[in-house]
Amino acid sequence: MTDDYGLVEETEGAPGDEFEEIDVSDTEADRIARTQDREFSEFRKRLKDADQFKVEAGAFDDATYAAIYKLVQDGHLGAVGGPISTGKEANVYEALGGDDGDVAMKVYRINASDFRHMRDYLEGDPRLDEIRGDKKTVVLAWTQKEYANLLRARAAGVRVPEPIAVQRNVLVMELIGREDDHAPTLNDVDVENPQTAFEVVREYMRRLYSAGLVHGDLSEYNIVVYEGELVVIDVGQSMTTHHPNSDDFLRRDCENVAAFFSRQGADADADDLYNYITSHADPSTDAETTEGDGRGVEQVDADGERVDADGEHVDADGEQSDAN
Repeated sequence: MTDDYGLVEETEGAPGDEFEEIDVSDTEADRIARTQDREFSEFRKRLKDADQFKVEAGAFDDATYAAIYKLVQDGHLGAVGGPISTGKEANVYEALGGDDGDVAMKVYRINASDFRHMRDYLEGDPRLDEIRGDKKTVVLAWTQKEYANLLRARAAGVRVPEPIAVQRNVLVMELIGREDDHAPTLNDVDVENPQTAFEVVREYMRRLYSAGLVHGDLSEYNIVVYEGELVVIDVGQSMTTHHPNSDDFLRRDCENVAAFFSRQGADADADDLYNYITSHADPSTDAETTEGDGRGVEQVDADGERVDADGEHVDADGEQSDAN
């Protein structure tokens, strides 16, 4: 294990070929949007009038504002700042978290133009029932899947942003970087020790695969450098190894990663990387996970709260929370 680039320690008993169900049924945010009480209506008006949201007035539906409102009520969000990034499918905003620290709030648009493309990544996922073709269901499933992927990756010892909460199409997670000083991608920096960096990324790819996941879009643009660590981002499209095209996506990831690090001077070959990942993966079972660290595989209910196998709410350490 190298001390450079912050390779985090691998977790004993990380989840393998056992998957939690993702619930995309109506949430509390949908109920709030339907009832339209005065407190929510005032909150929505303040948010719509804020400069950072004016351009989104026609893009965010009432239930999206209700999801943000519910996250504020639950103590996961405070003040919402300006956008960190904007895209066709989602915007990411800086925000104040419940503990007064900075967090990232990612908002997926229900009218995302590429929702059919999103469907392609959802099909074959054992955590989801058959997904209907409407945009809302696809986008909600995508958001819940990203949250579940972050939980699963962290449990496997992959450095990704810490997921904090999810509500409908809004995801709150660790802000990688500081206010007005966002972490650069690998593409934006001079890699001082490319061989070491490559080996860290290779290990994270192996751990993901051992946990039953393939990133699906891994490259120098989806790995950022923050406080000496390499952090893997944008795991929304990451699919399970059950996906019919998961092997093709893994090979593409290997080609992208190897090509970048080879240009930096590392000894990196796409075929060797693929063979290393698939031959060194060691998936654990759900039983091993439960016995190994006392947590089991985390599940997520319709409101994005972590629950155990019995449906009881648990905290980040797998202990039953006071909400029960």
